[in-house]
Amino acid sequence: MMVKAVRVMLEPNNVQQTKMFQYAGAARFAYNWALAKEKDNYEKGGKFISDSELRKEFTRLRNSAEYAWLQNVSNNVTKQAIKDACIAYKNFFKSLQKHPRFKSKKKSTPKFYQDNIKIQFSDTHVKFEGFSSSRKANKQKLNWVRLAEHGRIPTDAKYMNPRISFDGLNWWISVCVEFPDCKKNLNNDGIGIDLGIKDLAICSDGNTYKNINKSQVVKKLEKCRRRLQRRVSRKYEKNKKGVSYCKTKNVIKNEKRLLKVNHRLTNIRKNYLNQTTSEIVNRKPRFICIEDLNVSGMMKNRHLSKAVQNQGFFEFRKQLEYKCNNNGIQLIVADRFYPSSKLCSCCGNIKKDLKLSDRIYKCECGNVINRDFQASLNLKAYGEKFAS
Repeated sequence: MMVKAVRVMLEPNNVQQTKMFQYAGAARFAYNWALAKEKDNYEKGGKFISDSELRKEFTRLRNSAEYAWLQNVSNNVTKQAIKDACIAYKNFFKSLQKHPRFKSKKKSTPKFYQDNIKIQFSDTHVKFEGFSSSRKANKQKLNWVRLAEHGRIPTDAKYMNPRISFDGLNWWISVCVEFPDCKKNLNNDGIGIDLGIKDLAICSDGNTYKNINKSQVVKKLEKCRRRLQRRVSRKYEKNKKGVSYCKTKNVIKNEKRLLKVNHRLTNIRKNYLNQTTSEIVNRKPRFICIEDLNVSGMMKNRHLSKAVQNQGFFEFRKQLEYKCNNNGIQLIVADRFYPSSKLCSCCGNIKKDLKLSDRIYKCECGNVINRDFQASLNLKAYGEKFAS
């Protein structure tokens, strides 16, 4: 059995959306409360407070008249938020992460946890705990939130760590589900992949995947985004009061439009990467060999940094890794200093004076070939040496 994370968009109605924001607010309050308790206790010289002790104290706080509003929120939401705060605080002292910060209402992502035992899935809906306590049939419908994708999450599986989050436009649910191992019959041949800016990926089997950022759809959206950014900037400058900026309704409206355009661009790029990697993996090669790109170094080049960022090389590699792992394909990462483009695929000669502007590789042995396609052939040959 293998564990996969599944993320699906939700389509709540207005009442359900209000309850979700209420749950996220309660989770943020419980997290900040637990973090403040731990911090205050540490400054006084006390030992680490366990999450079980804090949860017992929070239950007494929840039953008080001052915090009666917490009774409208499922107990499991706040309990898990306290546990998350304790884990984050403990990891800081283990040098696994930075010091946990208090969550801000304006800046932090609204999200909360649902109990993995009480959550239920159907083909079209997911049932949340505590949205409605009434036993009437029409009130019970409030607990069932529609899923944007039907049949994506199995209904008779074991669920782990269900989390609900808001990205500024839509609510999403992510849950880990156990799936059976799928072993596929693989081909004897391998594939070498050279990533670039002119084209996203050039494969050694002759397939080339174009750069989606050069398409008219993406260019129009980029232009629309630039215009909206300038419009928002002008609105802020126009409504400036002394040192501070005044956020008017027009600013909020334009910022929401800008957020939609940003999400649209991100979705187009991620979808294209998913389609590309899936198409490569579905050819069932014995191994896939890619190069270890120094993306952080490439980002320092101010002429290429934007193009490199938009290509999403890290996302491409991350998707290949988990898809190869799921399908039993060996993924080989070539050494960063392997001269895949400078090495002649025929005679093995290395052309040290090869420039980035030289798109055609010409060797003394008579080999004339596209440099990116030759790099993919060399990567395939590299993979043959290390393939098991």
